[in-house]
Amino acid sequence: MRHFGHIAPEVRQRLFHREPCEFTADSPARLLAVALGATLYSPATRPRLADDIVKQTGRGVVSMVLCLEDSIGDEDVADAEENLVRQFTELAAGPATDLPLLFIRVRVPEQIPDLVRRLGPAVRLLSGFVLPKFTEERGIPFLEAMANAEADSGRRLFGMPVLESPELLYRESRVETLEGISRAVDKYRDRVLALRLGVTDFCSSYGLRRAPDMTAYDVQVVASVIADVVNMLGRADGTGFTVTGPVWEYFRVQERMFKPQLRRSPFLDGQAEELREALLEHAMDGLLREISLDRANGLLGKTCIHPSHVLPVHALSVVSHEEFSDAQDILRPERCGGGVLRSAYTNKMNEVKPHRAWAERTVLRAEVFGVANEDIGFVELLAAGIPG
Repeated sequence: MRHFGHIAPEVRQRLFHREPCEFTADSPARLLAVALGATLYSPATRPRLADDIVKQTGRGVVSMVLCLEDSIGDEDVADAEENLVRQFTELAAGPATDLPLLFIRVRVPEQIPDLVRRLGPAVRLLSGFVLPKFTEERGIPFLEAMANAEADSGRRLFGMPVLESPELLYRESRVETLEGISRAVDKYRDRVLALRLGVTDFCSSYGLRRAPDMTAYDVQVVASVIADVVNMLGRADGTGFTVTGPVWEYFRVQERMFKPQLRRSPFLDGQAEELREALLEHAMDGLLREISLDRANGLLGKTCIHPSHVLPVHALSVVSHEEFSDAQDILRPERCGGGVLRSAYTNKMNEVKPHRAWAERTVLRAEVFGVANEDIGFVELLAAGIPG
């Protein structure tokens, strides 16, 4: 699979200075953590789930979570588990084709070995599990169950803890909770692919819900915990993990209170005014702003609950030609001693030692999402990726 692999090769050639790389579920964890991109959630109760997965693959989805937790009722868990096993079996028996990285969001640790056993040979399609309401105390049993299931099945399985508990949100318990989470994920580092943020649960602790013209960063109680999670768990010194962006809840707006946040000029330049209007109609200007703020705050990828959110996440994950040029200059072997240089675009200072970690992350993102041609922006990437 590859990002933007659903669009024609000749279109990719026009868009990209360097095209996104190909990868599989067996690729190195460091690459897969970045490649997650927009992770699309789907309730495990969907009767045609196998068809849905194949359909979304054709639309550019590369990672999906099949949910047995909050998206379904307590009374539906047993039927959802049975449906999951049946749908995985159907996928495994179907024609060989690229499928997204598939994860199951469980409720309790005991579901992990049980589902792996019931999946049988179809477990080869499973990349791992999403672990809800993760703290050190609650999380260790999940990670132990996953390690045992991996040993029994012979299939490499990754965990993605969801950081969403009230203990993490509340100021008086936050540092202690983060320290515990850090100990747990560090102990099982080889099995933790990424950390996910449960911002909806954070908001629920205070009876809050952000409007479609607000981002998670406008809700200060939420912004503060995101900052602390990145501070302690997202460091670039080799101790950190990929932390993914929070879910965007909206996909259509009936009434708007504030002025649209999406500038008109990039769309006029790209002759895509109709695309801009469609994005505004479906609350995408708020989503695009939040994705940009995710990146600025050290998050990569995003939890998505609607297929229309996937392409904007991926389009804004592509490395610009200017970013790539700067990163390459900073990482040149002859620059290892440090120093300051003017960018090739002559519009900024590149300071080799302070900017090195940024450059290394940018080059890895460029490998996964590609590098846009010099005259290509996110508008062109969005327009090219929309199914005809």
